[in-house]
Amino acid sequence: MSGPPEPTESGRRARPRSEDVSLERALSKLGYASRSQARAVIVDGRVRVNGRVVRQPQQRVDVRRARIEVDGEQVRAERRLYIALNKPPGLVTSERDERGRESVFSCLEDVGLPRLVAVGRLDRESEGLLLFTNDTRWAQRVLEPASHVERVYEVHINGASPDSLLASLRAGVESRGEKLRVKSVRRVRSSETESVLELILGEGRNRHIRRMLEKLGREITVLRRVAIGPVRLGRLGQRAHRVLTAAEVEALGSTAPARRGSESAPQRSRPEAARPDQRAPARRGSEPAPQRSRPEAARPDKRTPVRPARPSSRQPRPHGERS
Repeated sequence: MSGPPEPTESGRRARPRSEDVSLERALSKLGYASRSQARAVIVDGRVRVNGRVVRQPQQRVDVRRARIEVDGEQVRAERRLYIALNKPPGLVTSERDERGRESVFSCLEDVGLPRLVAVGRLDRESEGLLLFTNDTRWAQRVLEPASHVERVYEVHINGASPDSLLASLRAGVESRGEKLRVKSVRRVRSSETESVLELILGEGRNRHIRRMLEKLGREITVLRRVAIGPVRLGRLGQRAHRVLTAAEVEALGSTAPARRGSESAPQRSRPEAARPDQRAPARRGSEPAPQRSRPEAARPDKRTPVRPARPSSRQPRPHGERS
């Protein structure tokens, strides 16, 4: 059982390793129960970690090394699973609804699947592609804004869709103190009674598309998500699901950019003017560049006066680090 992190030389406590998580989260990651359900089981004294009863849900444990038991049976990690579901309208995305409305998880019952979590959401009226997994790290990579995973939506609205409507969507709409934008929009078809648009979002807010079109005075009759990154809805029937291919899982899981300092981060080529053989002058106020052979006019025996650099608050940015 992992104890609290040891203090470092600076006196600060070291951050826990990535494998160290709270006990309630460990049970959730292992697919045993949701965090709230796990919390209740722990407080009841039904959980042992390395043979000792633990009643603190926030006790940190090493998921890879600790032996965790509930009611005397060891909890083992489930096989990783990645599912695409065609959500019908009228279902909520939460696992349990306090108002008793049907959940999307009812579509996954009685098929022998391990406990899964939804990767993102669709509101109750919307339909289409929804992903599920028991791989929480993969889900976080897909959801984090830095991953830039595109979501593609097919949107049916009442009335025609003039160019002015598309221009307003591209420009963005203010709603509840937020600036809502689309990555792109195109007209699929349009008539006097109904139009079909394709909207692509790079980052989705709560009821993002509905709020935009409501602000522009348009009523949505159908809002269907048809793609998440490389995963397409295709001909998957409503309430039906399929397992993602290995290529789809890998493509979505590798969309997040490498962290700063990562060896896998691509190195940017220097502009032509900054190559050493061009002898680009150093910026004013920057740290001195590595010494090179000086041109004839700047040799000491010519006693050329050196003009002092103006003071500047700008600091040089290390080569290869992202802005």
